[in-house]
Amino acid sequence: MSTLEIKDLYASVETKEGRKQILKGANLTVRSGETHAIMGPNGSGKSTLAYTLAGHPKYFVDSGEALLDGEDLLKMTADERAKAGLFLAMQYPVEVPGVSMTNFLRTAKTEIDGKAPAIRTWTKELQDAMTNLRMDKKFASRSVNEGFSGGEKKRAEVLQLELLKPKFAVMDETDSGLDVDALRIVSDGVNRAKENTGLGIMLITHYTRILKYIKPDIVHVFAGGQFVKTGGPELADELEENGYDEYLPEGSKESALA
Repeated sequence: MSTLEIKDLYASVETKEGRKQILKGANLTVRSGETHAIMGPNGSGKSTLAYTLAGHPKYFVDSGEALLDGEDLLKMTADERAKAGLFLAMQYPVEVPGVSMTNFLRTAKTEIDGKAPAIRTWTKELQDAMTNLRMDKKFASRSVNEGFSGGEKKRAEVLQLELLKPKFAVMDETDSGLDVDALRIVSDGVNRAKENTGLGIMLITHYTRILKYIKPDIVHVFAGGQFVKTGGPELADELEENGYDEYLPEGSKESALA
């Protein structure tokens, strides 16, 4: 059993006008095998939370803690956080020209495990995972995400998730830009990873449609840089029906109505 704990986390981002505080006392505990859906309005800080946990250099921790099995993630470099068991599926996966998917995945696996996987076992595992995600085998020799469609990039993210076997995955709007078929395939991959490894999941989303395929144990509302409400799966249905107005600051409500 592993545990990811976020304790009173404050973080800022560098803007043209200077640093702006986005996270304002976020608290969350995720355990192995749990799926936490994190929902909230645009600009509430959900992606900032994801990138702060992953160690993106654009974000600065002002105070608070993020612990993975008691180890301080915030003192680790981004690669050390990955080795500790944290995985970020990006909302907008980047292209890496000149680096093949095969080389990228095997190098990442070697770094995380501390040894290179056996070629025969690794090849079969890669091919099986690509088959499950309905990815053409030619993608293995193509540069990472280069020329991939939005749906193909999201499948490539889940391919990494299945092969690297982290303890916790932060899924930043993995459902954005996916049609119904791609959404189902990607969701199946996330569910396989959870079933096979006891993966803990932080699933950031605006909509409930992905929650039809990836069933949350707990649903949180994130607004104003912190978690403001927690409930069961029924909370997602409530948000779908009523929206986020009651969680917005007064000024934001007036702007939305203008």
